[in-house]
Amino acid sequence: MAGVAKRDPLQVAQEAWKSDLPDWVEALANEASATSGEAAADRIGYSGAVVSSVLANKYKGRLDNVEARVRGALMGETVNCPVLGDITRDRCLDEQKCGFSTSSSVRARIYRACRAGCQNSRIGSAKP
Repeated sequence: MAGVAKRDPLQVAQEAWKSDLPDWVEALANEASATSGEAAADRIGYSGAVVSSVLANKYKGRLDNVEARVRGALMGETVNCPVLGDITRDRCLDEQKCGFSTSSSVRARIYRACRAGCQNSRIGSAKP
């Protein structure tokens, strides 16, 4: 679209969230500004549409999951995995999605740990 100015993602977030702009949304907006909305989305494992709706404060999904991925992928937040040790929060979420595997003893241990009450697990819960 010729003549349509693209709005800065940080400005979009600041206007949408007003004085309640969370630090993780600001980090997401900064990444989208520095790269692109699609690149930021790729980094956190979501679509560009999700990034756009989060920045506009209109996302209807689980913000806590998006927040966890942003904190891990863009802000370097780590958790202590009982199997792998310190890993980024987004990797923890990725590991929880993996299925059981008999071809890897580590994969099998991770699968069990994620389902055996690990404090970082979001499997079958709505933990914040």
